Amino acid sequence: MADACCGPTPAAPTTEPAADGTGTAGPAPTDVPQRLWQVRELQLASVAAIILAASWLLGRTGADAVATVGGLIAAAIAAVTFVPATVRNLRHGRIGVGTLMTIALLGAIALGQIPEAAMLGILFSVAEGLEEYAVTKTRRGLRALLSLVPPTVSVLRGGTEQALPPDEVVIGDTMVLRPGERAATDGTIARGSTNLDVSAITGESVPIEAGVGDEVHAGAINGGGAIEITVTAPASESSLARIVRIVEQAQDRKGAGQRLADRIARPLVPSIMILAALVAGVGAVLGDPMLWLERALVVLVAASPCALAISVPLSVVAAIGAASRNGALIKGGAAVEELGRIRVVAVDKTGTLTAGRPEVVDVVTAAGIGRDAALAVAAALEARSEHPLARAILASVSTVAAADDVTAIAGHGLTGTLDGAAIRLGKPSWFDTHPSSEEFRADVARLQSSGATVVLVERAGVLIAAIAVRDELRPEAAEAVRQLTALGIDTAMLTGDNALTAQALATQAGITAVHAELLPEDKAALLADIAAGRKIAMVGDGINDAPALATADVGIAMGAMGTDVAIETADVALMGEDLRHLPQVLAHARHARGIMVQNIALSIAIIGVLVPLAATGVLGLATVVLVHELAEVLVIANAIRAARTTPLDGFVPPPTASGALNVTIAPAAAFEDACCAPAPTPRNAAPLASGNLLAATTAPSPSAIGADDGSSSGCSDGCTCCTSTPAHGELFRGQR
Repeated sequence: MADACCGPTPAAPTTEPAADGTGTAGPAPTDVPQRLWQVRELQLASVAAIILAASWLLGRTGADAVATVGGLIAAAIAAVTFVPATVRNLRHGRIGVGTLMTIALLGAIALGQIPEAAMLGILFSVAEGLEEYAVTKTRRGLRALLSLVPPTVSVLRGGTEQALPPDEVVIGDTMVLRPGERAATDGTIARGSTNLDVSAITGESVPIEAGVGDEVHAGAINGGGAIEITVTAPASESSLARIVRIVEQAQDRKGAGQRLADRIARPLVPSIMILAALVAGVGAVLGDPMLWLERALVVLVAASPCALAISVPLSVVAAIGAASRNGALIKGGAAVEELGRIRVVAVDKTGTLTAGRPEVVDVVTAAGIGRDAALAVAAALEARSEHPLARAILASVSTVAAADDVTAIAGHGLTGTLDGAAIRLGKPSWFDTHPSSEEFRADVARLQSSGATVVLVERAGVLIAAIAVRDELRPEAAEAVRQLTALGIDTAMLTGDNALTAQALATQAGITAVHAELLPEDKAALLADIAAGRKIAMVGDGINDAPALATADVGIAMGAMGTDVAIETADVALMGEDLRHLPQVLAHARHARGIMVQNIALSIAIIGVLVPLAATGVLGLATVVLVHELAEVLVIANAIRAARTTPLDGFVPPPTASGALNVTIAPAAAFEDACCAPAPTPRNAAPLASGNLLAATTAPSPSAIGADDGSSSGCSDGCTCCTSTPAHGELFRGQR
């Protein structure tokens, strides 16, 4: 807090080495202040206050020399909290709030106003201590997620079961998870079936069914029979640990509001010093030099942008921490700022509005073609695809003979060969000019009007079947849309599916704006028209919707728990599958942004009122110090409100995690330039799921990297950590 931009780098917390030597443990109880009285700045301020009070009492008895020495000692103790950091920053050419406070303190001492100097140092230390406590409290609440990991894990090794600490579990081990136990790390069920309670992680209130081949994430509770799980990640790199690390990095990223505070504060600091020099110089010419020098010091303190420097960063930390505990990863202050301004939400259909578990509901075949034969041809093309339709078709056949030379035709379907014959599968519109298309036209219309997605299958140039697949609407979708409407947010559906199917599902969900039969690049291009000058968010699965996610003001990925692609692609990742998380996180961000605006306005108002009163001598140093620092405490208290969330109807917050941390976690990435936070991982570097037909990647959106301040690189004021990003427009190809 001591500097407006690049403040003193906090001391690294004492950590314990990971068992494998690669990570560090979560903070031990002594690493961060657990109670308010344990904060170092507050301890030193208390000692200084006691000494100052004692010296004042001694001074009342006539022991002036002792009182003076006591006041100097009190001032020195209080100065320990910010003067050393100020000196370090000055060596790097950085001038900030701490610089002003140091000059004011030394100047007050030089003028003989020792009690006032000590009071200035004490109150400034109190403000710094309160900020430190607020930040560590939100980070501690986030890291409490790691307490979901049990202290020991049952592992099968060499035919025997052993109880091991989580950090000693390696990839390939077999964990035994009995009823009521929590998973220590990520894995895949190798034996048994059960239902998993993941409410503490994703906010899902209903347990999910899981069997052989299904994923289990760290922190999930086994609510059924005993299962055996093949470990797929060490505990320090589990989905739970990764979430904590990502959010800790995100808490340091700057939003537009924070950059506004920085842009005001950085030039303000030298301006204040110039103003103080002018007050002293001009006043010395016109009147008593010592009187105007004293007033110049008062102006220096009155105009210090302490509250402005901390007003938004603390709000961002609190808001991101609170959102993560409610099942939403917000990747930085920029995303918080933009989320709070969203007025339109564009939602993908498949896997977002729908449950993402489509099933084959009907198969209409040509004369002489059996249902199983038609499905076999379709499955041959879909054998290596990860598309939701592919999973539904593959689930409807017992055996699959993969086709050869399979090629994806963007926005249309697939082609290939099977047993020497050319085969094709895709949208009905792809076959409009086919001689046999009229035979299936009535059936296609009937099935689409019932909400099903229809694909036609062709073999050797002859249409042989129409396959209808339906993905049911999420049960909470209509309620989520109503909540968005209540927030004043319009909702639109974007889908590559046909208009009849899309309209049927949109009607059920209560959405009136429907845009169907869109290619991936069409979705991205359409966002500007839908937004009509308003801020727009795109909600999708993080892969097929990547162009739109990158183009929107905010990209939001659904169901991102354990999915690297979704977490890296979007600005916000909803860990659960409950669509009600969407209006909840938007309402929370709007609340947090309101607090940011309040703090910036209050901080500027404080400076605007105190400076003229100080320059004209209406307020003395002691009064200005008291008012200024009390106002700073008020800003801190207001910022902490961003950590509070008010659940919307139907939203069930995850249980609060608490207890010892039983897993190590690699620390958040360090960064050299404190003006900027670590740059997010490039989206084109995210690992891609096998089977997805990608030929290009997308660039990050400006809101993801904080480049909405008008600069091409996302940097300002000499920051060295940001770099330019590729232009938008590189699109995924080969998606249906």
